[in-house]
Amino acid sequence: MSTVPVVRIGEGATSPFRTLREIWNYRDLFSALGVRDLRLRYRQTFLGIAWVVLQPLAAAGIFAFVFGTIAKVPTDGQPYLLFSLAALTGWNFFSSVLTRASASLIQNPQLVTRVYFPRLILPIAVVPAALVDLGVTLVAFLGIAAMQGRTPALAFLALPLVILLLGLLALGTGFAAAALAVRYRDVQYLLPVAIQLALYASPIGYSSSAVPLRWQVLYHANPLAAPLELMRWSLLGTPAPTVPQLTYSISAACISFLAGVWVFRRIERAFADEI
Repeated sequence: MSTVPVVRIGEGATSPFRTLREIWNYRDLFSALGVRDLRLRYRQTFLGIAWVVLQPLAAAGIFAFVFGTIAKVPTDGQPYLLFSLAALTGWNFFSSVLTRASASLIQNPQLVTRVYFPRLILPIAVVPAALVDLGVTLVAFLGIAAMQGRTPALAFLALPLVILLLGLLALGTGFAAAALAVRYRDVQYLLPVAIQLALYASPIGYSSSAVPLRWQVLYHANPLAAPLELMRWSLLGTPAPTVPQLTYSISAACISFLAGVWVFRRIERAFADEI
């Protein structure tokens, strides 16, 4: 006769190893939520998954007109459309994971209040759909680049590191935002504003070489700066971030992820009462 696991919910810290074990035990739920998120995203849409390509292309076109044609921003010798689209590919993955993760709890109150499962699964389950979107956008980018005579170099192998960094930053912030949104609904209104500000503070419409020297330290305090520059380097061969800049972003990503988990677990016991 199999032993049914007993979960006791109460005060006290939960071991991170136990949390990981619980998430692994509920991997079927994780898969089901990931598939559901992907289906809901494109259900009853006329263009379906084509929106994944059209959205960054439209944004890149606007950047190309404003920054490339009007402002004449330097692009490190690359066509501006590819220059901005390369960074937008990484940015859209980050913002997609963060936005969906932050709303994952308040959009699923029936799951949070009625059954037990590791609540961290809800924000983590948004990642598969975001990865599918990222893959489609990358294929479109490589196709456009090939038409302009540009093919990926060996630096393309660094792309998984970029995706991991952006994912850790997005999930860490998303964990904290999801937990805080249960208690303070203002978070769901403030987060889009913060994401929009981060868009212009990151190297998407311009490169770090366009930033005046006196602002370089403040500019690279943004942990998104190095991963986005690294993504552009891996796709187009533009200048890569320095080792100290990359080390800072890796440290910030790890700290953000651990801090987000801590905040989430700290507030988790009150989810069912406050949601």
